[in-house]
Amino acid sequence: MNPMAAVAAVSGAVIADGILQHAGNPIAEQRDLAGGRALAPLGDRVVLAVGGADRLTWLESLSTQQISALVPGQSSELLILDPNGRVEHAAAVVDDGATAWLVVDRADADGLLSWLVKMRFRLRVDPRDARDELVVVGGTAAAVAALAAAAPAGVPLVWHDPWPEVGTGGWAYAVDAGHPGQDWDWSEALVLPAELARLAGEAAAGRQRLAGSIAADALRIAAWRPRIADADEKLLPHEVDWLRTAVHLHKGCYRGQETVAKVHNLGHPPRRLVSLQLDGSDTNLPARGDGVRAADTTVGVVIAAAQHYEDGPIALALVRRSTPLDAELVVDTQDGPVAAAQEVIIPPGAGATASVPRIPRLGRRR
Repeated sequence: MNPMAAVAAVSGAVIADGILQHAGNPIAEQRDLAGGRALAPLGDRVVLAVGGADRLTWLESLSTQQISALVPGQSSELLILDPNGRVEHAAAVVDDGATAWLVVDRADADGLLSWLVKMRFRLRVDPRDARDELVVVGGTAAAVAALAAAAPAGVPLVWHDPWPEVGTGGWAYAVDAGHPGQDWDWSEALVLPAELARLAGEAAAGRQRLAGSIAADALRIAAWRPRIADADEKLLPHEVDWLRTAVHLHKGCYRGQETVAKVHNLGHPPRRLVSLQLDGSDTNLPARGDGVRAADTTVGVVIAAAQHYEDGPIALALVRRSTPLDAELVVDTQDGPVAAAQEVIIPPGAGATASVPRIPRLGRRR
């Protein structure tokens, strides 16, 4: 049975491609979700499982994150990079002492699982698709605590998003003062399909409020929280401040580590993340991939956009590092140009953290 079938029966629920888009009022759902009064069935998130005695050391060797000492119930986040340091996959991780459970974007799940299966070699690991076993429900930590999270090994499977706290071995490019992520309170519970059906029954009876993916994504965008859905084939973790929560800069080697270290220590990310306050109505929101220009020059692209319940129409965009901080930006949407005021997230000077002494040129006289 489709786990979302019970949700589809809730009055006002709009489901597309197995994802609850909204439950009748996306703006009100944002308020309720942020205030802990609603829960969001996340059909765009699926669960992969990695069993076996070597699972944590194996995942650590493949990824950007140090998780070999992860204790049961502890939350983490990891990235899988290509050989050039670009982001290929991302996963939230919670381990229960027997299995590492990965919560991933549905569009990324098949590719990540296929790659993990290829990388098993002779280690004691067993990656598998667990989307038919468990479903994901998100909300504030307090709201999610009311759910009966699955606990196959006795540890409730709840992932608490560490964003925007800088983890051990991590690094922050965006300043913490005034960071909107300081108000970000997000957790995801892995529940049995029967628990989701119970939740839908409570919503149908008027005893529980639901929120859709539109509301959840708007809150994420306002918190400057990166997601694999935002990534293109060129994305470096530095460009979206993902070194905060998903990268350990001092762990052992992994694919793409050389680029991560080089950009962080000696160079600068070629693009920088900005938050855009858009002019105009919510009927003219940009789409992912819409161009961002300064005057007549294209300087970047929109990676996510939303109508926020407090901030109005907003977007996240990646622009060239050289784009002036005071540049008047315009987003070229399908319905025409939209003026945008930029708020700096990643400063142009991010990176180059190593203090490298300058070597005088040969023959130079003092």
